[in-house]
Amino acid sequence: MQNPDINILKTEVLSDNWYRLNKVTYSIIKKDGTTETQSREAYDRGNGAVILLYNKTSGKVILTRQFRLPTYINGNRTGMLIEACAGLLDNDQPEACIKRETEEETGYKISKVEKIFEAYMSPGSVTEILHFFIAEYSHDMKVTDGGGLEEEGENIEVLELPYEETLQMVDSGGIRDAKTIMLLQHLRLKGIL
Repeated sequence: MQNPDINILKTEVLSDNWYRLNKVTYSIIKKDGTTETQSREAYDRGNGAVILLYNKTSGKVILTRQFRLPTYINGNRTGMLIEACAGLLDNDQPEACIKRETEEETGYKISKVEKIFEAYMSPGSVTEILHFFIAEYSHDMKVTDGGGLEEEGENIEVLELPYEETLQMVDSGGIRDAKTIMLLQHLRLKGIL
């Protein structure tokens, strides 16, 4: 159900290059009953899914490392970011998306995933909602080297790391990706690893 206190007056497309940047003008009824017109920009990149693969026997997790331009231009000297496997839904259901992305990026073909929650990652400016998953993996599930799709310009390094080491990397700043930190903490809170 839509919020009756919000009325979208106008949407202008500012950019439709890689993703879509809209300028939205709307009226809002404030707590004191007055109506105010506001304008905000919202970046629409679609919704996505993210997964953390874990192995209870070895106590390890699968992460990826790849270049992320926004982090580079905001002070990350190498631009490389360690993160959980993720991707845009591209009109798929979240579970189908994350199974596809897992195989493309990590090389692991998984059949069973557990959805743990959904979250808006940057609600002040980005429309994306992210579907969070976890799944157990074993080495017999490895069907390719992974690394992403060349036609999408992906150059992804697959990392198998001890879970305890990843927690230390969060503390030291070696892992700075929010979705990854959330998934690692989920494993800790639930006592999975």
